[in-house]
Amino acid sequence: MFGRKSTLVSAPRRRGPRDGFSETVIRVVDAIGPAVIGVRRTSRARDLYDGAGSGVIISPDGYALTNNHVVRGAGRIEAILHDGSVATADVVGADPDTDLALLRLNGRGHASAELGDSDDLKVGELAIAIGNPLGLQATVTAGVISALRRTLRGESGRLIEDVIQTDAALNPGNSGGALVDAHGAVVGINTAIIGGAQGLCFAVPSNTARLVVPELMRDGRVARGWLGIAGQTQGLSRALVRRLDLNAESGVLVVAVASGGPGEAAGLVEGDVVLKLDGVPTASVDAIHKVLTRERIGRTVELAVLRNGALTKLKLAVTARPEPKAA
Repeated sequence: MFGRKSTLVSAPRRRGPRDGFSETVIRVVDAIGPAVIGVRRTSRARDLYDGAGSGVIISPDGYALTNNHVVRGAGRIEAILHDGSVATADVVGADPDTDLALLRLNGRGHASAELGDSDDLKVGELAIAIGNPLGLQATVTAGVISALRRTLRGESGRLIEDVIQTDAALNPGNSGGALVDAHGAVVGINTAIIGGAQGLCFAVPSNTARLVVPELMRDGRVARGWLGIAGQTQGLSRALVRRLDLNAESGVLVVAVASGGPGEAAGLVEGDVVLKLDGVPTASVDAIHKVLTRERIGRTVELAVLRNGALTKLKLAVTARPEPKAA
């Protein structure tokens, strides 16, 4: 006679303490996760959803950062909050040159995150990305800071300076989300990946956002100076560089001069090569863009120009770049 076989179900083994890495990520996500939002947009032509991204709330009264390319041309914008509720949002301002945009969500008392000091980052330190890739709300990935002070070509054609490179995995929909350090401070706004590559992701640094946000709040745009020319980088012969005692082996060739612009008023003509602007060598078009900040608007600066093989000095009154015409 056979007895009934008893089945014993063992109790789950009690887990030991979590490792330090996990504890850090969990703490950061608990602190910052509620401030990260999904950004959903409709087209202007039809009231249908045609895009989505991420954002991060930076003040309790509802100001949120995202990417300009996430909201560009949107008809209506909605923010999906951490608890799944939906808030309407308006674009306060946008800066295509840094691919940043500032939103204002309706309501108050929002969970918010603090912008950290991106200049204090070190290569190899922990980086945590929080966003909504492919519409998957509150997705967390972790990696390290892979490199600092990269440059990235923005939509406007200008270089975005000091870009952060990370291997924290990003996917379509992460754009505008938060890159966070181990202390829970937002050190970057995730903005781009390189298609076909793995672990090559980029974020606009928080210190760039610190500079841009006040201007977007005040004016809805970032004012930058303007020469009123079209130019291209022009190499210079070594003999010419030595003869004129120049600091760079290239300048900016003027290929067109805008009618009524500051360049025309200063006397720039096609064929001139701009060598220096306000004493700063201009080895490329990007170098000119870097010099033409808000601080130089309204000032008269000196241009060092190569014209017909001779060095010429011109005076140019820097004006604000005109706003682009609406498409």
